Parts: sequence; C-alpha cells; structure tokens
Amino acid sequence: MPPVKAEETLNNNLPSSRPPQRHPSTEYRSVRNQWPKAQTEAGRHGHGSVGKTCRTEGDITGSEKIKDDQKLQEREREFKVKHLCILGTLLWILFLHIVGIFFFTKGFLLTRLVLENKSSCDILPFEEHGSTEHGGSTRAACWHPKTFDKTIFLVIDALRYDFTVPFRPTAEGEGQHIFHDNIPILYETAVQSPQNAFLLPFIADPPTATLQRLKGLTTGTLPTFIDVGSNFAGTAIDEDNLVAQLRTAGKTLVHLGDDTWHSLFPGYFDPNLTHPYDSFNVWDLHTVDNGVNEHLFPLLHPDNTTKWDIIFGHYLGVDHAGHRYGPNHAAMAAKLKQMDEVIRRLIALVDDDTLLVVIGDHGMDSKGDHGGESDDEVEAALWMYSKKGIFGRTNPDYIMPPKSAKERPVPQIDIVPTLSLLLGIPIPFNNLGSPIEEAFVGRDGSDFKNLVSVNRLTSAQIRRYQRHYSAARGVDESQVSGPLSLWMQAEADWHKLLKPGNSDLVLLRSIYNSYKEYQRHTLSLCRSLWARFDVPSMIEGILVLWGALFTLIFYARGGQGNQAELSFSSLPRIGVGLGLGAVAGLVVMSAGLASIPVLEIMALGAALGSILGAASTVLWTPASLMSPFPTSLWGWLAVFFTVSQSIGFASNSYTIWEDEILLFFLTTFGTLAGVSSMRQKSSGDRILGVYHSILFVALGRIASFSRLCREEQMPLCRSTYYSSATSSTSAPWQLLISFVLSLLLPAVVRSFYTGSKSYEGSAPLWIGFAFRAGLLTSAFFWTLNAADDGEWFTVGKGSLKAIGIVLAQLVLAIAFAAGTATFVWAKPCVRINVTEVTYQDSDNTPRPTITILGFANVHGTRFFLLVTNFCLAITLMQKPMGQGAIGLQLWQILSLLEILDTNSLSVGNSAVGPVVLGLLGSFYYFKTGHQATLSSIQWESAFIPLSSVRYPWSPLLVILNTFGAQILAAVALPLVVLWKRPVYTGGVSLSTSQTSPSSSRTPSSSVDCLLSNVAQAASTHILYYATINLATSMWAGHLRRHLMLYRIFSPRFMMGAAVLGVVDIVITFIAVVAVRWNTASVAYVFGFIPHS
Repeated sequence: MPPVKAEETLNNNLPSSRPPQRHPSTEYRSVRNQWPKAQTEAGRHGHGSVGKTCRTEGDITGSEKIKDDQKLQEREREFKVKHLCILGTLLWILFLHIVGIFFFTKGFLLTRLVLENKSSCDILPFEEHGSTEHGGSTRAACWHPKTFDKTIFLVIDALRYDFTVPFRPTAEGEGQHIFHDNIPILYETAVQSPQNAFLLPFIADPPTATLQRLKGLTTGTLPTFIDVGSNFAGTAIDEDNLVAQLRTAGKTLVHLGDDTWHSLFPGYFDPNLTHPYDSFNVWDLHTVDNGVNEHLFPLLHPDNTTKWDIIFGHYLGVDHAGHRYGPNHAAMAAKLKQMDEVIRRLIALVDDDTLLVVIGDHGMDSKGDHGGESDDEVEAALWMYSKKGIFGRTNPDYIMPPKSAKERPVPQIDIVPTLSLLLGIPIPFNNLGSPIEEAFVGRDGSDFKNLVSVNRLTSAQIRRYQRHYSAARGVDESQVSGPLSLWMQAEADWHKLLKPGNSDLVLLRSIYNSYKEYQRHTLSLCRSLWARFDVPSMIEGILVLWGALFTLIFYARGGQGNQAELSFSSLPRIGVGLGLGAVAGLVVMSAGLASIPVLEIMALGAALGSILGAASTVLWTPASLMSPFPTSLWGWLAVFFTVSQSIGFASNSYTIWEDEILLFFLTTFGTLAGVSSMRQKSSGDRILGVYHSILFVALGRIASFSRLCREEQMPLCRSTYYSSATSSTSAPWQLLISFVLSLLLPAVVRSFYTGSKSYEGSAPLWIGFAFRAGLLTSAFFWTLNAADDGEWFTVGKGSLKAIGIVLAQLVLAIAFAAGTATFVWAKPCVRINVTEVTYQDSDNTPRPTITILGFANVHGTRFFLLVTNFCLAITLMQKPMGQGAIGLQLWQILSLLEILDTNSLSVGNSAVGPVVLGLLGSFYYFKTGHQATLSSIQWESAFIPLSSVRYPWSPLLVILNTFGAQILAAVALPLVVLWKRPVYTGGVSLSTSQTSPSSSRTPSSSVDCLLSNVAQAASTHILYYATINLATSMWAGHLRRHLMLYRIFSPRFMMGAAVLGVVDIVITFIAVVAVRWNTASVAYVFGFIPHS
C-alpha cells in the first residue's frame, strides 16, 4: 500500500504534476483503510509525520484487526451516547423556555373575564335595580321599537376613512394619492341626502387584526391582546353578541365572504345560502369579492327577499391589495372603484325596510399592513343608508361628513347597540358601546326624546354589566364603572321629564349628555383598567426563565472540561427533578393551594424541579464547574453586547432604533478585530485578519441601506425595502439584486473554499451549479411575480402565478430535497492526489504518496453545504431587497469565521463568536423588511410556493420569511467550532512541506472535544437570545401600564419569545443533529469511527 501524506490546505508547495486519478469513492475507501495503519506505523517508528511506509494488509494480524474494530465501535457508541446527552440537555432547555414564556405570556397578554349572562327581551336592564320605566318603549317591541326588518351588513376589509372622502391637502405641497376619490358614493349620498345616509370615521381598538375587530363589532366589548395570535384560527365567541341575538330573534342569517365569521359563529348561518371563502391568501384580490357579488345580488331579487333577514358580506379585495401592493397602487384604485359600483347597485336594489351598512373593520398603514395602533391602522369608515330617510344631525354643522378621521370619530363598538335597537333586539350583555346619534335623532335632528330613550337603555345595560363584572371580580363597582353621580343625575332628570307636559328640549339635551358622558367615562375607564394582569403567573414565568438562564450560563461558560460529560452526569438528576416536580405540582393542586389546570401546574413543577436537579450537580460534582466570568477582552465584549442590549429595552427610543444599535455593535466588533489582527505574529494572519475585519464592517454598512421604517422613526428614517414608503412591492430595479446575487454569491462562497483548497468533492457540483441554479430560479420567480403585479404581459389570469409556484417549489426542492441528500450522503470536500516520491532512507525506488487537499478545513467546508441549503430557501422567501441582505449576511458569516480563526478565537471557543452570530441574526432581521411590529409580518410569503393555505406548510413558510436571518445564523453556528478545524490524528502530526501559520494554535480535534465545543457554542448562542427574551419580558412586565406598551414593548417581547423558540428548535434539531452527520462523514473517510 502507498504511504499517506495529509497536506494542510495552506501548503503552497503542491506537486505541479497530477498522475491519473482513481475513482473518488475508491480513493475515499483507500484513505479510510490506510489512515489508522499510517498512524500506527508512524507511532511505532517514532516518526513525526504520516508519510513513511505503512504496513500492508498482510502485516496486520487477525487479532489486531479485531481489537481495532472493537475499539472503533466502542468510540462510535460513546460518540452517539454523548451526542444524545447534548441533545437531551438542549431539549430540556427548550422545555424550560416554553414553560417560562407560557406562564409569563398567560399573565401578561391580557385576557378579559367573559360573563356568560345573556340579554333577553323579557328583562329590561332597569329591572335589576328597581327602575322599570323605559321611556315610551313597549315590552312587545323588546326594549325599543324596531325601525328595520332587514339589514345588509357589508365589511370592506381595511376601508380607511380617507379612502372615502375627497382629497384635501393636510400639508403644504402634499399631492393626491392614487387611493383618493375612487369610492365617492359614500360621501356623495351623505352630502346630497343626509336624511338617507351618513358617513363617519369609525375608530378601531387595537390590535387591528380582523378577528379582534369582528369580536368588537359583534359583542361591543374591547379586544384583548392575546387574541391576536389566533387571527387566522379564531375560536367561537361564547359571550353574548349581536349575531346570537339575531338568531335568537328568529332571523335568517346569511354570510358571504371571509370565512373568519364561521370560526367565530359556527352553525349560525343558513347553510343553503351561505358561501364562505378562504381569507388568508393575500395575493388573491378577486376570488372572495367576486364570490360575494355572485351570491349577494341574486338574494336581492324580489323572488328571494323572503329567504333572508340579515346578510353579512365581507369583502377582502381592498385589504389584499394593500398587503400585496400598498395603498398607493393602481390595484387599490381598481378595487375601490369596484366597491363603489357594488354599493351603487345595492342602493338601487334595496327596499325601504332594509338598512344598508358599510364599514371598514380597520385601516392600513402606508405599506398596506395593519395589526398595530397607528392612526392609519385604526381609522376606518362607517356609512349607513336607508331609503326611509330617518337619519338626522344634532347640529347643522354636522351635515357634511368630517373632513378627516380626527373629527367626530365613532368607536367601532357603537355599532352594536345601534343595530340592536334599530332591529328591535336586546343589546348584548357585555356591550360598552353607545348608540350613534345620527340613527336616532330623527331626520330633522329634533327627536331628542328618542335619543335620550335609547341612551338610557344603553346606559342601564352598561351599568348592569359592570355590576355583574365587579361582583365576579370581587371589586367595588366604582373601579369598573363611570361616575355614578352622572347616572344618578341623569335618572333624576329623566323622572322629571316623565311628568305630564314636560318636554323641555334643553333638559333633554342635558339628560342625553349625562347618559353619553357616563357611557364614555365607563369606556375610558375600561380601556385603562379593563384587563387584569395576572402578576403571580408573570412572576412564575420570570422565575423559570431566570432558572433557565443561570443553567445556560454555567453549562455554556462554566463547565470544567467536557460539556458532553457534564450533560451525561446532569441528565439523570434533571430527569428525577422533572418527575418529582410534576408530582409536587399534583400534590399542590390536590391540596387546593392552586387553581390552575393540572397540565399547567405539572409543567411548572417539572420545570422548577428540574432546575433544582441540575443545580444539584454543583453539590455532587463541584469539580466539573468553574467560574463563568470571562477571562479575556473578547469574552467581556460578548457580555457587554448582550447586557447593554438587554438593558436598553427599558427605553422605547432604544427599542425603536434597535437596528442602528445592532449596526454599531457589529461595527465595534469589526474594528476591534482589525486592531487585534494587526497584532498577530504571522504576517498571513495579519493580512487575512485585517482584510476580513474591514470587509466585515463594510458589508454591515452596505446592508444598512436596506431599511423598513416603523412609524415612530419618521421622519428621521427613509424606507428603501419597497419601491416607496406607500408600497409593499419591489421597484423594478431591485430585481437586478436577485440576478446579481445568483452570479456573485456562489463565487464568494467558492473563494472561501479555494482559500483552503477545499473546493473539491461535492462542492463544485453543489455550490457552482445547484446553488447558483437555485438562486437564478429564485430571481426568475420574483421577476414573474413583478410582471404579474405590474401586468407587464397580456397572458391568461393566473398563468404567471402558476408558473411562479412551480419555480418556487423547484427552488425548495433543490434546497431541502437535493440539498439534504447532498449533505447527508456527500463525502468531505477533499481531493486525493497520488504522486511518486523517492525517500532518502529507501532503496531510491519511487513510491506512491497520497496527498489530501482540503484536509485542514475538512469539517467546516462540508458542514457549510448545509448552510447554503438554508440560505437558498430563505433567499427565495425574501423579496429582492431582502435577498440581497441574506446574501450579505452569508458573506459576513464567512468573514466572521475567518476573523475568529486568524485571531485564535476558535481555539478557546470564545463566547464572542456565537454572540456576534446572534447580533448578525438580529441585525439582518431588520434588513429583510421586518420590524418588531405585528404589521411588518409578510403574510403573503405563505403563498410563494403555494396557491392556498396548507398546514403546517403555510405557517412554516411565514416563519422562514420572518425569522430567516436568525435561522441562517443558528444553522451556521457549529462553524465557529468546525471552520478550519483539522481531523483528529491521534496525536501524530501531519507531514506538510510548509508549516501553517495557525498550526501552533490548532485545538485538540478529538471527537469528544469537537462535540463539547459545539455544545458550548450552541448554548452560548441560545444564551444570547435567552437573555434578550428575559430582558424584554421583564421590561414589558414592569412597564405594563406604560402608554407605549402595546405599540412598542409588547410586540418586542413577543418577538423575543418567538425568536428564542425558533432558535432553540433550529439549533437542537438541525444544527447539532447535523454535526452528527458531518462528523460521521469525515470519520468514514478518515476511519476513526466506522461507517454505519
């Protein structure tokens, strides 16, 4: 057999001639067989290099071979056990994070006590507190005489108020936008026939998601923040509501459009006339709207009017146009014009007994998104129309609709008592809204007695509700109700009014104002104190998160020796703690000391018990732990980055400008790395380190040009992610980014491979062809998407989308199907050369020597193939500007790895590498068109490779889009350990013709050490995100009464929790598991673990 020469990749004295090559698989098997023999032979003869003559197969006896095989199998078993122990530890940490986040969220994201009481015609709201007069209404009329028998209730999703009124500049030089003056029918009817119609601003309570708005529009109650997570999977409303009251009254209800209604009101609608449509496909502007029109207008035919009483129609085209294009786009104008035509047709078809109501459930921001509480998101429109001509105004100045949403706004919950009284049904029990005065004051604006009557009924219902609510909460009524003096004064004046001949208009106005003020005071009080924070639950969650944090600190930075062994010794105690804690939770519940569900208390007990179990490791094996405090400048820098960022979240301005802070941190690291590189002894390290430090800083600066500004940053920020600040589509020039990326990024990756002579094996095929082809296909997909958006070609409707779906699925197939197969089965990125060498101590006969190129980075370059797989998939899910950002992130990760290597930061497994990777993930989250706001979620990404919602793929695609930067950083995490880490040679040095500059700092590369270092890096990376999550949780809890809680602190807490969960899962199930495959592949070639 020929001797083996393992060439380090930095060796420049390679043979110029290349003899004929054997088949790669044959070479790999040959090296696998020769490697242990070469080590044995070199060790026996005392040679310092593997390059001398090795024993042949015949020189090894059968017993020696059996013993070697047994040793190797034992090593493999030990490796698998230790790997499983590390996975078990990371899974346990994931469990702690889930429990901690759950309990804090349960107490923090507000929930409202829902009363099961129902209003009924049989009991007036006065009767419970002794007053039975109800001002002219008759019991047969059910609280108040009805005005209409039928109603068409249309929701034009995201109909913002300024869409409905003529454009008026609010600032000098402001020009008219495309969305202005496209639905004039609402304004025209309100102006020309004020007795038939009125138009008002309709103000939504945040969060401005459709599900929460529908709850408010039907129950009259305020939303709670926790509901926002279920916006696309709503649960049935179990409290009293308008739809239930209509059904109880025997009305035939029909629903057309958004299927969210069927999640909230299952079984309420006539199945033969109802037609729901999928609401989640925001790229589809027409299917839902056309479907509503197709079934709505036939119902208005005289032959069909007896089949229904109430029609709920929900149009989605305007909302979807906003999400897809932004409001300032021709598609938005077209949808608004379509709605204008629909309303004109309805006006012509409805009869005198039918009330026509058109509302927007919320607005949209400048990019067409919603979910938050900015003015554009909460300012919707309300329009009511009747041919009876019953509407009036209490003031002649109110004839004209408000010029802006700041004038005479109406809370959306006011629609509940208004419709209830107009249709002659009871006001839902939990209502907090007020009757809209235009609907009850009469066409000449003088029927104040009727206006007072409906407001007295509403005030009595609100007071009744608050009495029951305060009793259920065990608090005084004054804490949840408006000033009772207003109610008592209004009641006293009302009784004066009941005296014969007393109809003083001034007194009526005074009574009306008192009732209205009582209602608004109660509503204002409920807005500020409505939901009760469950502080004990929040504290429980914080305690678990603190326990998980301390555990991570000692596991990541306080382990003495091997993390795998530490995991092995700790897991039994953790398991015992889990079991005992769960049992203790059951005992506590059985003793009546806690009133939470059994699974929750068992989970809490298990979490706390397992933390104590892990802490017992300190008592039993104190020698396995050491001080976790840093011992180097780089370690303290990692602490500074993490702690200062965590403290900063106490400031709303810091949170708003987080992306700029992260850029500063990354620039600081790059600058210090450059200074450190200039102090390296090796000239090669100095040049390479300084180059990559400068490159690292420059790439961050270039990436900072991709920016999506949040409302609070204006006017100091200019968005560049989309074509304009009022658009959610990419500019045509941005498509060039995708094509440039497909040409440049594979070349960049190749340059890092060739630098270590590792562009061998599967690398050319995957990086040079498959990776590039995938990026190019992704570029064509986004070009077709832009063509579809801009209607560049006159092709069949949906053809471009169908082609795009095929291309997107092809890219994902390359990334995850072909890419995973490549990573799992590919051999290391090395090349084996066979040359003839004459040794001086031989008989001068040339003998073959095997030279292995790419040996010094065999672990890192092979593992990086997995990173390119995820980079390809994540790139597809981003819009062109985001694709450029992801490409820059991958480049920065490679530069970071070189900086860590040249500055010897990989040797001691410094914390700065995993922490800077965390900073990169967080920074590029903002550079891919995201912010810590609900409205920045790009829901349309669920339909890049799909035509409809499919679970679980649609949510996973949104996650890949939203947290793609953090996922990419987490997948790349093991590279801070594996990059340029040579194969373990059993202590025998390699024969190289030139000493590597980094040879003196080469760490121990045994499998155990490698696995331990990966576990340490993984837990350090998780520690960074866990600290951020704990900080945002604690600050949000502390500032729970802050004015900016729901706009700034709560969304940032939710982002921190979501990111931590995603990173935990990716590191545990992808990164660390992939290390097992990577190590096994290298081991198969070089033989220290048998292939299985």
